[in-house]
Formats: sequence, C-alpha cells, structure tokens
Amino acid sequence: MKYTFKSLYILLFLLPIIHNTVNAQNNEKPQPNFVIIYCDNLGYGDIEPFGSTANRTPNLNRMEAEGRKFEQFYVTAGVCTPSRASIMTGCYAQRVGMHFNERDGHVLRPISPYGLNPDETTIAEVLKSAGYRTGIIGKWHLGDQTPFLPLAQGFDYFYGIPYSDDMTQAVGATFGKKLDGNLWPPLPVMLNNKVLKAGIDRNKLTQEYTKKALDFISEAKDRPFFLYLPHAMPGSTTKPFASAKFRGRSKSGPWGDSVEELDWSTGQIMKKLEELGLTNKTLVLFTSDNGSPMGKDMNALVRGTNKPLHGRGYTTSEGGFRVPTIMWWPNTIPRGTICRELTTTMDLLPTFAEMAGVKKDLIIPIDGYDISSLIYGKTIGHSPYEVFYYYDQNQLQAVRRGPWKLFVPLSKFQNHPHFTVGNSQKPLLFNLKEDIQSLHNLADANPDVVKELMDWAEKGRKDLGDWNRKGEGQRPPGKVAKPVPVTLN
Repeated sequence: MKYTFKSLYILLFLLPIIHNTVNAQNNEKPQPNFVIIYCDNLGYGDIEPFGSTANRTPNLNRMEAEGRKFEQFYVTAGVCTPSRASIMTGCYAQRVGMHFNERDGHVLRPISPYGLNPDETTIAEVLKSAGYRTGIIGKWHLGDQTPFLPLAQGFDYFYGIPYSDDMTQAVGATFGKKLDGNLWPPLPVMLNNKVLKAGIDRNKLTQEYTKKALDFISEAKDRPFFLYLPHAMPGSTTKPFASAKFRGRSKSGPWGDSVEELDWSTGQIMKKLEELGLTNKTLVLFTSDNGSPMGKDMNALVRGTNKPLHGRGYTTSEGGFRVPTIMWWPNTIPRGTICRELTTTMDLLPTFAEMAGVKKDLIIPIDGYDISSLIYGKTIGHSPYEVFYYYDQNQLQAVRRGPWKLFVPLSKFQNHPHFTVGNSQKPLLFNLKEDIQSLHNLADANPDVVKELMDWAEKGRKDLGDWNRKGEGQRPPGKVAKPVPVTLN
C-alpha cells in the first residue's frame, strides 16, 4: 500500500478551505465547535447513566437527559498510547505504528525515541485547515520529543503533561537503564513546548485542567474551536487523585471521588458554554480512553467497574474496549435518546471533518467512518463497520461482525495470565446482542459463523499485521535519533 506524506494532504485541503470560507461568508452552514472530554481508565459502569449506584454524576445525568447515549462506543486498545493514537488519526494504532515498539512496549515511556509520526494527519490538523482554533489540555502520551508534541500535530495550544501522570521519577527508578528510568525527570507540566513546572501535586490536576479549559473556551469563543480535554483521572495508579473538595465524598472510595470530580468538571464546561451562548453550536462528547482495570476482587469498586460487561481494562474483553459515551448538542442532537450501533473513536476525525464542511477523500487510508447520521439520530441508521478488530499490541485476539464476537484460537494470549479470557486454544464465540456479559460460548453451535470470522481475522492480519508479521497497510511511527528528557529549561 502506497504511503503518502502530509504535503499531499495540504494540497488536498486547499480547495476545501476556499469552499469553507465562501460558506462561512454566506452563512450556509455554520461550523460547530467540538469538545472531547477524554477520561483515563473510566469504566463502563462508573457513571450513573451507565448503571453506577455508587458514584454521583448529576452533570452526566443531565447530558444523558438532554443528549444521546452511545451504548456500543469502542476504543481500539485497552491502554493509553494506542487508544490516543486512534482518536487523533482515525486509524487503528497498528496502522500508524503506535501499538508497540521494542523499546517501550505497549505504551510510550518518558525519553522515548518514538512518537506519532508527523507525516500522519490528525483531527486537529483537519480542523485547523478549516479555520478552527485547536487546543489540548491534559494528557498527550503520543511522544514527549518536540517533533511529536501537540504543536507539531495541529494544535495551536497545549497545556498539560506529555505522558501518564504515573510516569514519575520514583517509578522511573524501578525501570533502571532499560527504559532510561534513572533519567526520568519530575513529572512536567508544559505550556506549548516549554516546561512550566515539575513535580506537581496530582490531586490538583482535574481542577487545573478545568480552569484552563474554561479559559480556552472564553478566548476562542468568537471563532470555531476544537478542544481536546484528555483528563489524567481516574487514572492508571492504584490510588486515584482528587482535590480536597471531593476527597471522601463517594461511596466507592478514592476512585469514586475522582469520578465525581470529573463529573463536576464536565458541568463547569457545560455551564461556560451556556454563559457564552455557545450551546447550540457546540458538540460536547464525554468518553474514556479504555475500560477500568478493576481491582483484584472484580466485585469491589476500588479501581472502578466495567459491569455489566465482561472483563478488565488493558484486555481485549468488552470491558477493556467498550467505553461509556454521551454526546450533548442542544437543539441538534435529539434529547434523551440512545444509539445502540457500533461506533468508535476512529470515527471522530471523518465525522468532525464532515460537520466542519471539510469535503475530501483521504489519500492515506483511515479506518473510521462518518457517523454524523447516527449522532443526529434523525433517521434509522446502522453501524458502518463490516468488521471490528480487537488487538492487544501486535496480536490480533478477537474479531466482531454484527452481534458476533470471536476470540480467535491462540496458543498463548500475549497479555498477562491474570487478564486472559478463557481457553485460548479453542474459539470463543459470543452473541453480544443477547449476551452482554459474554457468558455463553456458542462456537460449537455456530461453525459457519466461526469460519466467517476466522476469514475476516486473516484479512485483518494481512492488512494490520500480527505477531511476527508485518501488515501490508501498516505505516511507521515517528522516531528521533537522540531523545532527551523533558525538563525545566
């Protein structure tokens, strides 16, 4: 498959930009604002609209009542870096080389030579080409070297941390020389490409990000804007963080405290949009980067819950990939409705491009689809996916088509044994429409379905690769020769 560089995209965007300018002048189709609120490790059952009885989420309840809930919205990985690569590029992480590397494994670590290839086109670049002000506030985690940071990937503004908040100096010391852990700096907070401070109090991150998000909205209110708000919470650590105002409030302990503060943050953004008169022209999307890791006791709530789905975050189970998602856009999205079709984070790039008036055919293939008809909910729509692939790093583990999900036979699941989903040497087939908990293996009773999905699995491996096998459609990540720590200048 031919690889085409970003310069061709720029040429491709010239005509749409002219067309969009004419449209804006004639008020034919006002460009909406977009806000993506992207939580870290928030489980499917961690908020009230998706069944929580422990965590109070009144603002998300309002989003649900006034907006549209997506019950089968998926990420493309059970962990941070590949999940974030997909939301940025509209592609499986395997396609853009952000699923695994020999130095870092499945998530990028500080001082990695790798990052999202600047030759990929991001959702921020697409919207910026259409005249949008673009900003990210929060966790980036797609490369901490300057060529990979947000300002090189289409964002006008970046405030936040370049990787996970648990990648601290103390954690680095446990890795030693293998990952240059002895060189990891104190956790840096960056403004654009500069480090503002280091060694921060993580209890204050949600409050800090919220304030910066409100400031960004106020400053960008007079032109179309795209705000990407990837929170650090509930987070990857065993002990979630929350400000003093929220600590000790939730029935489910520190994890729930963090969730309730995220709900507060979402309410602040909704309130700011109302104050500025922007609600009728702003799509707000609330979701998570993957499912909750859950505790050792999966019936406890110490690290969240994905129930009623099966499995943990960090796996290819439904609990790892299906995430709680609500979209809110008053007077555009129908109130109190539910979409039960399979949609994914890969769909946001082509969907936002369509809504912003960027009409184009992408030269470099992407894997997402325009799902605007499903978001508007005005007609009966169906999922655009013929097939959906569940990868763990560079191993294809499961395939979904329609209601059927097949865990392909494997001699060994790549993930830790604690996270496996059953006997991996035999096919596991579940009807997710009738069996949301994935309790009943129907493989023996449906050999034709198993065969069909095995054929689709082979197509996926050919295109996106597999264990010790490069896919024909894969593209390389970015790489620098001599990475340096991100520190105070």
